[in-house]
Amino acid sequence: MTMVLYGVAALALCTLVGMVVGEVLAVVLGVDANVGGVGFAMIMLTLVTHWLRQKGKFPPASEQGVLFWSALYIPIVIAMAATQNVVKAVTGGPMALLAGVGAVVAGLALVPVLARIGEPGEPLPPMTAAEKQEA
Repeated sequence: MTMVLYGVAALALCTLVGMVVGEVLAVVLGVDANVGGVGFAMIMLTLVTHWLRQKGKFPPASEQGVLFWSALYIPIVIAMAATQNVVKAVTGGPMALLAGVGAVVAGLALVPVLARIGEPGEPLPPMTAAEKQEA
């Protein structure tokens, strides 16, 4: 259980640092909103956990803490996006709409490219009776 908490702690630290970076970037750009804090946090979490795995200092049990919260990632991003002033962004000009549509189109275009990266993995073994009881 302690190792799971280490994974959650890594996620929390990356989130705090990402939010600070987003706030600082907002001040530098003169924007009255956090600029990419969650994105910076997720990139940092990916890089930090990859580095820790390579060093052998991020055991699978710690990874469970990160996996738990990664399942909540989409609702968290939606909740954070709901706090942004969408009406002001849309009425401020077409740039906000172009940026949003451009990001969606780029994301959709990259799905097939990203799907081809790496080799196909082995399927997971069937769950044991004990694992089924835990789930």
